[in-house]
Amino acid sequence: MKIDVHVHIFPPEIRDNRAKFFAGEPDFELLYASPKSRLVGVDELLTTMAEDGVDKSVVFGFPWRDLGIAQLCNDYVIEAVKKHSAKLFGLACFAFADPEAAAAESERCIKAGLSGVGELAFYVEGFTEKVVAEFAPVIAVLRRHKKLLMLHTNEPVGHEYPGKADVSLHNLYNFLKLYGDVPTIFAHMGGGFPFYHLLKKEFAEVCRNLYYDTAACPYLFKNEIYRLGGEMAGFDRILFGSDFPLLRPQRYFKDLKAAGLTAEQLALISGKNTARLFA
Repeated sequence: MKIDVHVHIFPPEIRDNRAKFFAGEPDFELLYASPKSRLVGVDELLTTMAEDGVDKSVVFGFPWRDLGIAQLCNDYVIEAVKKHSAKLFGLACFAFADPEAAAAESERCIKAGLSGVGELAFYVEGFTEKVVAEFAPVIAVLRRHKKLLMLHTNEPVGHEYPGKADVSLHNLYNFLKLYGDVPTIFAHMGGGFPFYHLLKKEFAEVCRNLYYDTAACPYLFKNEIYRLGGEMAGFDRILFGSDFPLLRPQRYFKDLKAAGLTAEQLALISGKNTARLFA
């Protein structure tokens, strides 16, 4: 089974008139001002899944600052998951203009059938100590419902690109020390965080519920990242994610096959790990 853990979908109101939603949303404008940045809906996703051999996908919208827009997107995800329950899981997405409101939206979406919260990202402000503290109300909801979280992370060095945020490894680690009992996915291979699984002492306990997805890896890392990431963090912690529509799943399947993985390692990354996590 192949499961894509990282897919963005948007309702037609946003797909058909993206510029209308730039006002007050610098993060969205940063990533989607270019018409080359694709926006897709659930129907196009399902077509691509069938063409590329993906059995299930985890879908979510965007971390909107305006809660009304976030709810519009979350409702679209909720309806998509209800209609295509054999094909889709969903996550609630929003920003933290009001942490208590974000927690209430988490509660609403989880009760409506979503599997947790994500991909939460802080493209403009960065992943700061203030952001870490503001997570507390949302984390309380996830703990109560035993649901998971996906966080945007990115490598702190290398080439620049839209959406490359100031993500401090120190703050990510402190986040896990506070909230590490909640299953958490660091998107984009954690921006290199798997390397620190080689540390001794407390790291194994702090990161006991931490996973990594492969979203955008073809743009960021050499193919060796799949094998080396698994060797450092454990192959049971690596999840195939495409970041579709940024890239199609078939690109990853080609790279994964070329990465020198065993058949079992490939099966774990391609779907077994995500199936277990979302069971």
